[in-house]
Amino acid sequence: MARGLTFERAVIRECTGTAGATFVALFAILLTTQLIRLLSQAAGGKLVSEAVIALLGFGALTHLPVLLSLTLFIAVLLTLSRSYRDSEMSVWFASGLPLTSWVRPVLKFSAPLVAAIAVLSILLSPWAQSKSTEYRQRMDTRDDVARVSPGAFKESASGERVFFVEAASSDSTSREEGDVKNIFISSVQNGRLGVMMSTHGYTESMPNGDRFVVLVDGRRYEGTPGSSEYRVMEFERYAVRIETKEARGIEQTTKSLPTMALLQGGSKAGKGEVLWRIGLPLAAFNLALLAIPLSFVNPRAGRTNNLILALLTYMFYSNLVSVCQAWVAQGRMSFDTGWWLVHVVMFIVMVLLFAKRMSMFSWGRLRR
Repeated sequence: MARGLTFERAVIRECTGTAGATFVALFAILLTTQLIRLLSQAAGGKLVSEAVIALLGFGALTHLPVLLSLTLFIAVLLTLSRSYRDSEMSVWFASGLPLTSWVRPVLKFSAPLVAAIAVLSILLSPWAQSKSTEYRQRMDTRDDVARVSPGAFKESASGERVFFVEAASSDSTSREEGDVKNIFISSVQNGRLGVMMSTHGYTESMPNGDRFVVLVDGRRYEGTPGSSEYRVMEFERYAVRIETKEARGIEQTTKSLPTMALLQGGSKAGKGEVLWRIGLPLAAFNLALLAIPLSFVNPRAGRTNNLILALLTYMFYSNLVSVCQAWVAQGRMSFDTGWWLVHVVMFIVMVLLFAKRMSMFSWGRLRR
């Protein structure tokens, strides 16, 4: 009994260490790819720079269930592959213990991760997706002045104006909190291009709620592109109305709706999304057990082929779940069948692999 507990603790400890290293590597890759994508959107003006960190966090939380599922599979696979490679499995089987003896420690290790994947997939990931959508829409409905970043050209929401502000004013006597200096505004009205420049300006709100950017002591150049006729006007005060977008309700999608709302809604697309969410923890459970027979490595051969086969198995499993999700969303398969079909098939495959490995080792002992 004591030896069994020691063995289980050793397996869980090694799996935990491997899982930690695997998760850090995969999480770093996830953050890097997400950050590159968000920075690309921010550089293209589709996203404000201050939203990058928040959206990065929401995106990481959304993809965390898949990341943990892959981490669990790889951790069990690498741990048992090392035992084969170091000939520990040969000693294990020579002592008369079967391959199924690994099931108990693997289940003890994977149970907390499977539970975490279920909570993330069913509850937290939809919440993160909803908050990400809400945050994006809130940034999209900001007025033109809120979009302006000092030292950068920014286009208005309608695309008819371009704003440039060199810096916020440091003058303590400025009359408005939104004072700025060295302002450039380019606009097109009735086919005529107008360019306004001023060394000082501020924002002003009217009683009816309209907001204006007020330029002080500047110039306006107006003319038609391609023509040499231009007018130059000097002004003491020039007000440009700020365009605002009406606040809209959050555009909810199946990915951002809570699981209970999807079940109560009864739509085919909602049922397909529920199938995916409950499929992640079920797939993680199957993959943890499937890694035991898949981890077989010939000590005299490399482990590359085995690892590639295991990763292909993970991709095949994930794609099957995605296909069932699409079929349920399209009405080609009922939800009552789709949610369990792939997982039962993979469980049967796992049992057959266990039987194949155990018969192979039994035949090897009989030949000796």
